Amino acid sequence: MAVFTRYAKVLDAQGQPLTVGEALALINQTLDEVLTEQEGEFDTDTRWALAWFEQNGFNEGEFGVAETLSKAKNVSIDGIVEGGILASRGGKVRLLRPNEMAGDWDPTTDNRLTVWEAVHYIVHALESGGESAAATLVHQLGGLAETARELAYRLYTICERKNRSEEARAYNGLVQSWPEIAKLARERAPAEQVDIFRDSNR
Repeated sequence: MAVFTRYAKVLDAQGQPLTVGEALALINQTLDEVLTEQEGEFDTDTRWALAWFEQNGFNEGEFGVAETLSKAKNVSIDGIVEGGILASRGGKVRLLRPNEMAGDWDPTTDNRLTVWEAVHYIVHALESGGESAAATLVHQLGGLAETARELAYRLYTICERKNRSEEARAYNGLVQSWPEIAKLARERAPAEQVDIFRDSNR
């Protein structure tokens, strides 16, 4: 926006005048491309959950549709349910909300640890216990924490685009609080783990 207020005219690559709307569309397109590339860092459960969330949010959907998507993502619905992020009953499935996930979760002993879980447990910890509680989980997650932050931002952009304001607030709250959460996590980390959190203020 600063560019548009500073100059009388802004031109595109072909030398044609560029409107604010067109500029925002280009920015969002580039952002989507970058965020899509980041999905390669996510585990298969998380990639399935992300695709499902984009279409359904936390609402119920048909089991058959979920199963078709699971085959495309090379995962099983039963496995995702066992992983603790999905409910399946009566021919319907839905992603569990942060406050529905197991309260005694310990990422250091989870044998099917996913980025999706990490984000939603941190969101729940932040909402129920503040930045200190969230920092405890970030400390336990180690190197996975930064990938969780990237997923939170991706989920925020999906919610904004789909006008899901309630979910958008939760993910935005995590992204906005991340610098302080990472600082608190660094204070708890042994010296050899500090580098994990160095780039979290990007």
